[in-house]
Amino acid sequence: MTVTERFLKYVQIDTQSDPETGTHPSTKKQFDLAKILVDELHSLGLRNAYCDEHCYVYAHLPATKPNLPALGFIAHMDTEPVCSGKDVHPSVVKYTGGDVVLKNGKTISEQEFPILKEYVGQDLIVTDGTTLLGADDKAGVAEIMTAVEYLVAHPEIKHGKIGIAFTPDEEIGEGASLFDVKDFGCDYAYTVDGEELGELGYETFNAAEAVITLTGKNIHPGAAKGKMINCALIAGEFLAALPKDEIPAKTEGKQGFYHVGEVHAEVESGKISLIIRDHDMERFQARKAFVDGVCQTLQSTYGADSVRWTIRDQYYNCYEKIKEHFHLIKNARKAYEAAGVPVKEAPVRGGTDGCTLSFMGLPCPNLFTGGLNAHSVREFIPIPSMKKATQVILNLIKLYAES
Repeated sequence: MTVTERFLKYVQIDTQSDPETGTHPSTKKQFDLAKILVDELHSLGLRNAYCDEHCYVYAHLPATKPNLPALGFIAHMDTEPVCSGKDVHPSVVKYTGGDVVLKNGKTISEQEFPILKEYVGQDLIVTDGTTLLGADDKAGVAEIMTAVEYLVAHPEIKHGKIGIAFTPDEEIGEGASLFDVKDFGCDYAYTVDGEELGELGYETFNAAEAVITLTGKNIHPGAAKGKMINCALIAGEFLAALPKDEIPAKTEGKQGFYHVGEVHAEVESGKISLIIRDHDMERFQARKAFVDGVCQTLQSTYGADSVRWTIRDQYYNCYEKIKEHFHLIKNARKAYEAAGVPVKEAPVRGGTDGCTLSFMGLPCPNLFTGGLNAHSVREFIPIPSMKKATQVILNLIKLYAES
């Protein structure tokens, strides 16, 4: 099966995660893809493939050469919760330039997405404009599976032990929470969860989530003086206190931000959810302290029962662990070069399973998949980029066999 055939098959399986359920996995439907992957791995001869109770898929390809590092490749199965991943209808279009018009009339604009110009003459897989595509990260899943199939078909290729893992719930920050690093048994790994062709990520945000819960007091407005506590106004004060230029829409590179993801407020109750991001640990801690300070000020104004909050760390900059094993980056550069792929190294403005895994003892940089415009109905992926990603995986395996 080609990488394109695999990808088109996988994206039609609904695997959206859900941050509200509190279960592991967060949605049972993620098992639908997990079971298919286990069956496919079994059919390829990896009889040790299995899916655990929490929807983690693991498999190992035994070493064909002794005394080599055990190398893992990891991708996630779930798709983003906000943009629908149900009833995905992908199609392949030959891109000849200009805008790409989707089936429902929406467009992928060349002016808005000038990177399109780099893919003139290539076949692109797009959505019908009603759902996301799911290249994040079913492209990574398809690329790893295709590389495994190639290795099985070519036993003459020497390699150490190869670990394969597919995780649930990455999109809600829990993809590595229950990952069994010890049983996975790899010395190093790569997540295949980046975006455009050539992207190589080994620096990420430090990340935290803040949830502010508001409790007010309602009374007839005509008799409210000194009595009413209005959560809608408290929410407004909190939002006004945030630095207006330190938001995702006004930052780039290593600039951190505060991102308000949810606000619900009326007189008697309210809730604000936001995420805090920064590449630098000192600035990250300062950002958390700033949010804590704003909440303390509001609490002192309106009373202890009116404003309550939690700030929870989600993941940390994986560079702090990867820098001790920089051969992972040097070999990735060589693997890209051998595949004819220019390397694009830039700080990742997000996180991957590799962040948590690196701090769990499994150093784990991030490779590209080729997908673009993730989490959007305008998501697309060039087919040649998926083929290149598969080749990079195989190149890495060969490089570590020569080490």
